[in-house]
Amino acid sequence: MSAPVFGGLLLYGRNRDCQAEFVLNKSGTKKESRPTIIPRPSHNVSRDEISRSALKVLYRLHKSGYQAFLVGGGVRDALLGLHPKDFDIATDAHPEEVRALFANCRLIGRRFRLAHIRFGREIIEVATFRAATDGTEVHGDVEHDREGRILRDNVYGTIDQDVWRRDFTCNALYYNIADFSIWDYTDGVEDIRKRRITLIGDPDRRMREDPVRMLRAIRFAGKLDFRIDQSVQNAIRSNRELLSNVPPARLFDEFLKMFQAGHARKTFELLRDYGLFARLFPETDAELDSDDAFLAFTRKALDNTDRRVASEKSVTPMFLLGVFLWAPIRKRAETIRAREKMSEVQSLSLASYEIVGLQQGRISIPRRFTTPMREMLAMQPRFDVRRGKRALRLLEHKRFRAAYDFMMLRSMAGEVEEDIARFWTDVQTQDAEQRRQSFELQRAPESKKTRKRRRRRRKPRTEQS
Repeated sequence: MSAPVFGGLLLYGRNRDCQAEFVLNKSGTKKESRPTIIPRPSHNVSRDEISRSALKVLYRLHKSGYQAFLVGGGVRDALLGLHPKDFDIATDAHPEEVRALFANCRLIGRRFRLAHIRFGREIIEVATFRAATDGTEVHGDVEHDREGRILRDNVYGTIDQDVWRRDFTCNALYYNIADFSIWDYTDGVEDIRKRRITLIGDPDRRMREDPVRMLRAIRFAGKLDFRIDQSVQNAIRSNRELLSNVPPARLFDEFLKMFQAGHARKTFELLRDYGLFARLFPETDAELDSDDAFLAFTRKALDNTDRRVASEKSVTPMFLLGVFLWAPIRKRAETIRAREKMSEVQSLSLASYEIVGLQQGRISIPRRFTTPMREMLAMQPRFDVRRGKRALRLLEHKRFRAAYDFMMLRSMAGEVEEDIARFWTDVQTQDAEQRRQSFELQRAPESKKTRKRRRRRRKPRTEQS
């Protein structure tokens, strides 16, 4: 018997022989439920797709008498025929018990107590099953704010409870290392087959618990080419203002995940469609609405970022942040120059400090990115000068390559003249003499060789007789 194929998902059939304890269904209503158990011959998740480090953790937990499941994106991506990169583990072992098993483990987090097990540069995250709460009260080690956002959640439970604390059905699939089966409580496999983003439980309440779920819905839709269920769409549109309650540092982490995974352009369009981009970059969004050229420039930059990721080239947040903030900074710089006598380079530098300061209130950008970004943007007017030693020295600037790439994007968007872009492209391949001519530098006068005078030896004086 051959397996049917649903958009990359291989599935033979489902077995409902395993009884689960009480649970809630997708809408949040209590009911008796059984998880769907998909045995190994009936799915395409292979241990070959799971990192060796994750397998070590899974096997050690299992051999030590604990339940051990691969959960979340790793299972989802494997089912879709993608190559998983994230390997999160769920277990009934408490964090301290996990730490006792692994010398390379450290416990992190107050909001969610987690175990991080390090293997070289790879970190395997292990979470203990969590119990369900009603989302209103403060009890045990669970705390919510007035809007229902979870501030702390460290009440441990069983897998039958843990599944209902997860966000989307496609992320609520458990791969059991004991027999290599997949446990599906929420019809997550069906939603994957239909390529649909569906929340577990009441969408409004789940968004209030953690507003970042709105961004995660967008990210998964962009990455997986899934459509967002109508109920989730409605919850996003009615709760998007809650993103202002999320710590700026956490939003920066989400920014990295959304725009450095190879689907930046589609993610950007979805964020704008749902009114979320304005919550992240308000000054930028205002310029996008009023400046078609800036919108075209931004889209070209995002397409370029996606091509670099697809080609396995490095991307830096600094560059894309510079793209997003370019129009607000440039506009602010024009205002500064109209008010004060200042060069274009100086005004751009000052404006970048002001706009970045405003942006930090929404997304906390580390200094290691803001400093080079400001330098890159302030260098842009210098590309207009193509004569003299100062122009030549621009090639030696430590930010030249980033500034040059940024200038080339501006040229593609019609913001920089083609001959300027062509000039700076050509001089990078020229030898010293060709560069001297390109920058119209005069040849240094040759110094005259002075002939070394030989010292005449004096004859010794002879005594007069």
